Amino acid sequence: MSIARFEHISPAQYLKDAADYAVRLPLEEIPLPRRATSGSAGYDFVSPVEVTMAPGEQRVIPTGIRVVMQPDWVLINCPRSSLGRKHGLRLANTVGVIDRDYAFADNEGHILVMLVNGGDHTVTLQAGDRFCQGIF
Repeated sequence: MSIARFEHISPAQYLKDAADYAVRLPLEEIPLPRRATSGSAGYDFVSPVEVTMAPGEQRVIPTGIRVVMQPDWVLINCPRSSLGRKHGLRLANTVGVIDRDYAFADNEGHILVMLVNGGDHTVTLQAGDRFCQGIF
């Protein structure tokens, strides 16, 4: 058995958590996180929503994804390094720790990523852009 498997949350939970976004991918079009290359450490998450952040602004991105892991494993979520280097985007909570039992939370284990724009210019992520990565 593998360490973990990524799954979509239910359509109802996705609509609830993504209600604030006018532009969003349908749940069935959100790709499950995967490694870009065989040497990649992290599994890339795609933003299912379009989000624009002014300098200093923070926004929650509802990924539409949950992860079911074996005991004694954890998923660490990090922004893609290019977003930090080019635009100053970072996680608002500094590091995203997804515990094994979160998959069974009331929100179906929906992985929500809060980004903050620490740069000096407005940044827009398009629906479909890779924006963070999960590392087991």
